[in-house]
Amino acid sequence: MLIDKQLLFFFSALGAFNGLLLSLYFFFFIKKRQASFYYLGMLLLMLSIRIGKSVFFYFNPKLSQTFLQIGLSACFLIGPFLLLYIKTSLASNINHKKALSLHFFPWLTLILVVGFLYPYVIYPDLWCNQFFKAINYQWLFYLLWSSYLMYPIIKKGLAQRDKMLYNELWILSVFIGNIIIWAAYFTSSYTSYIVGALSFSFVLYLSILILFKRKQSFTTSHHETSLKYATNKINTVEAKELINALKLIMEEQKPYINPNIKLIDIAKSLHISPHRLSQLMNDNLQKNFSLFINEYRIEEAKRLLQLYPSYTLEAISYEAGFNSKSSFYATFKKLTGYTPAQFRNQLKKL
Repeated sequence: MLIDKQLLFFFSALGAFNGLLLSLYFFFFIKKRQASFYYLGMLLLMLSIRIGKSVFFYFNPKLSQTFLQIGLSACFLIGPFLLLYIKTSLASNINHKKALSLHFFPWLTLILVVGFLYPYVIYPDLWCNQFFKAINYQWLFYLLWSSYLMYPIIKKGLAQRDKMLYNELWILSVFIGNIIIWAAYFTSSYTSYIVGALSFSFVLYLSILILFKRKQSFTTSHHETSLKYATNKINTVEAKELINALKLIMEEQKPYINPNIKLIDIAKSLHISPHRLSQLMNDNLQKNFSLFINEYRIEEAKRLLQLYPSYTLEAISYEAGFNSKSSFYATFKKLTGYTPAQFRNQLKKL
């Protein structure tokens, strides 16, 4: 293999390899256990399988046809996992069982049935023509659906790019990256089959670079403008976005079950300064951090009391995030008007 082909192989395979590593990171090693990260991991895994197939087939046309079938089949799941990732990133009230039954299991069933009835080994022309077109148009369908969900973020990015939240920029980069990769494969007959793989490597590393730089600018900006925030109230639009992001974190990550959670921990998840978060809670939610956290803990305790009637009240208190039984009792009484025992007794009467 000549040096130019070695470099081409290296750069085209680099994205697939690192995409695979990133998917494993989102599955097993990330600290924030959010459903959106699992969907992102699956999206990266499907892309890596698809790209890996392209790379190895380009440099080895005699590649096993079974591997070719697996690579093309993975394409059927790229669009669905992109949509699921965007939906769970932008909303917290997602019914994951329903979402998977609509966007994952039907396609998985189709892949298995079609793969069994029309294997690539026997029907290579069918896979390279009709199935390839169907895969690309199905991917395009999900891109269009995703663009509908992404419209508010895209509009904000075009009008107020500097005011985009870090999480919004990350979602936007994933979405745009998918468009670029799809376009590379869709037009591969006019360019080269390896362009799709190269575009994935390019998109992956460009996104990481942009997000790293943007995160640095967020940190610098928040540090330099902390005094400014002391006198300026958060505008209505920004406050609404921050509150939605805050609710999403509280509902999906449940940081309140950590008895040692601090304001700065939540602020880091939102990528804003602790002072900014405190200001948001006081001015827009009319409550301090302690009350805000305890309200979530009490709701969690009420849920646990209903689900696990055999649990001791002490166990419930620790599961809900309280570090002592006495503070649990006092807070429960203050926020509900009942003691935990009285609340449990009422549940038994229902």
